[in-house]
Amino acid sequence: MILKTIVLNLIHMTPSPAPTGVNTEGLADFLRAFFAPLFLVVVSVVALFFLFTREITRFVQFLILAVAIGVIFYVPNIIEVTAKAIAGALGIK
Repeated sequence: MILKTIVLNLIHMTPSPAPTGVNTEGLADFLRAFFAPLFLVVVSVVALFFLFTREITRFVQFLILAVAIGVIFYVPNIIEVTAKAIAGALGIK
């Protein structure tokens, strides 16, 4: 009886296996929420600098680049979709 109780307690006391790997669920959302406002502030300051110094050509170039980078921040799953499209174009499954 005592041996049975000890064995049952040991079975219930065995630790469950630890989860493997790092949990990255929600990492992309966190990074977007953290860097997107910072990105907007930097773009605004640089754009104002180009406008005040009357460098319209550099302003337009910067604006095009800022829009392209902004798409990466604000469009969900754009990196995954682009990676799958490139892999598909290369014939990789």
